[in-house]
Parts: sequence; structure tokens; C-alpha cells
Amino acid sequence: MAPRKSERIMNLAICLLMARRFLDKNHIREVVEGYAGLSDAAFERTFERDKDDLRAMGVPVETGSNSPLFPDEVGYRIRRQDFELPPIDFTAAEATALGLASQVWGTATIAERTVSALAKLRAAGVDPDASRLSGISPRIGAKEPAFEPLWQATMTRTRVAFGYRGVPREVEPWLLTYRRGSWYLAGLDRTRQAPRMFKLARIEDAPKPVGKPGSYVLPDDVDPAALTRSLEPAPPTAHALVAIRGDSAPDLRRRGVPVESPAGLPPGFTAWRVPYTNDRDFVTEVCGHGPAVLVLEPVAVRTRVIERLAEVAAR
Repeated sequence: MAPRKSERIMNLAICLLMARRFLDKNHIREVVEGYAGLSDAAFERTFERDKDDLRAMGVPVETGSNSPLFPDEVGYRIRRQDFELPPIDFTAAEATALGLASQVWGTATIAERTVSALAKLRAAGVDPDASRLSGISPRIGAKEPAFEPLWQATMTRTRVAFGYRGVPREVEPWLLTYRRGSWYLAGLDRTRQAPRMFKLARIEDAPKPVGKPGSYVLPDDVDPAALTRSLEPAPPTAHALVAIRGDSAPDLRRRGVPVESPAGLPPGFTAWRVPYTNDRDFVTEVCGHGPAVLVLEPVAVRTRVIERLAEVAAR
């Protein structure tokens, strides 16, 4: 939000929070700085947008009437008991987890916000000390150039334009999510008029803002969990019998189950039955482990792995 709008919304929130009765729009228009000088139509539009913005931020703006005899005389207020949060106490373990979470971000924009949040917690007497978990160093990087502008656009509700797989897109960003080592943007693709997920690594140019901040609202029926579920791998459709050397290929061992080893395996190898979704991806995954994984069955997958490794060796 622009500073002028931010101040006006803050003034509106304070006005409604301090009110003991429902305040009608005429009174609000007179006392809240930022509404003076607006025409009637402009005030109506601005006031409605400001209320929507407050509610989108979780501020419970209540609508009602001060008199049961005049229910049509609508007013507004924010009840303090609905708005204020109760005191929050953290156990030592929870405070440590907060400190650990603050170390995750390697992105400057978000790192600054975590520093600010930790400062507020310490001022309130909470000690989020991650040093109690020495040896654990979590990191979520955001090396994609598109991350910073998309983060800002998501926070300010600003439409963006960028190229994706050779097609110009205009998107209303809803959220950024991190899955399996990659960042994704969920939003309304205005080009296709449908919700879409975009992998940031595939965005071809720097996202550019389109229009002003606050130009759209997040639809009420958006389910972030449902959107991110689309990033989960499809259920397995086949199984492979593989031989794995020692503690190699932990990803395959986590998915699979150990089985009786057939005769003739090299020393140090054990047999595992591993589920997978499609041959192409599984061949690529197995080849990434080099000689530490041998495919025994199915024969077609074994043949493709041998061919792929032979191609690599011949380069």
C-alpha cells in the first residue's frame, strides 16, 4: 500500500477500535484523515475498499445498528475483544524452534522481517535462542531472480506480467510455496482466466508490476492446501526390483521395502522393491546414483538405465 493509503487505513482502524457505539459513514468521513475532500462517490468506493483491506488483514470490522427501532441506520465498529490477541507464552522448546525458524531464510527481504519479528519477541521477554540446537542449520534459499518481485507483488496484491514457457502471462499472485527444492507461485492467470501454478525457475524474464497495489482481492474460495497438493507426485503405478549398495540412495530406500536378495548380487548390495510413477523419471533418478544402484527388474527399465549410463560414459 502507498503511504497515504496505509495511514488512512490505520486511522480508520483506530477510529473504529475506539468507538463504543456503531459509527455511521458520515461520522467516519468527518473524523478519519484521508477522506476529506473526496466526492461522495469517491468516498463510497474508498471506504468500501478500506473495509475490505482491513478484513483481508484479519481485522474484524463489525456492521450493525445502535437502535433496534432503526435497523437500516447501519454503522461500523471494531470490538476490542475480537481484535486483541491474548498474551502468548512460549515454552523453552517453542522459543528455540522460533529461533531456528528465523535462520531458515537466505533471502534478504524475508530475512529482514524475521529479524524484526525476533526483536519484538525479545522485547516481550521471549528468548528465541537457536544455539540450543547447535549443529542444525536449516536453509531455504530463493536463488530464482523472480522471487523478490513476486514476493513483493504477493504482499501488496499487485498484478504482474512475465513470460512463461514462451507465453506472455498476466497473473494475480496469491501465494508462494516451496516444494521439493523449488519455489512455485499460485495465482489467477488472467491470460487463461484460471488458477495456475508457476515454477519460478521457468519464468523467463523479470516479473513486472501491472497497475497499482491493492488492485485485486484473494477469492474467498481459494484453498492454498488444494493448490499445493497439485505439486505432489502422482501415486506410483509400478514397482522395480533394485540392488542398492550399503547406505547409498536413501531416497530409494525410504520409498521402498527390503526383500530377499537374489543370488549373484555383488558384495555389499541388498535388494529393495521400490515404487515409481513413470519409467522415464525413474531411469533418471536411478542413473543419478551411478554404480550404487542396479536395476534387476523390469528388464525394460534395466536396459534403459544401462543405455543411459553408457551414453554418459562415452562423452
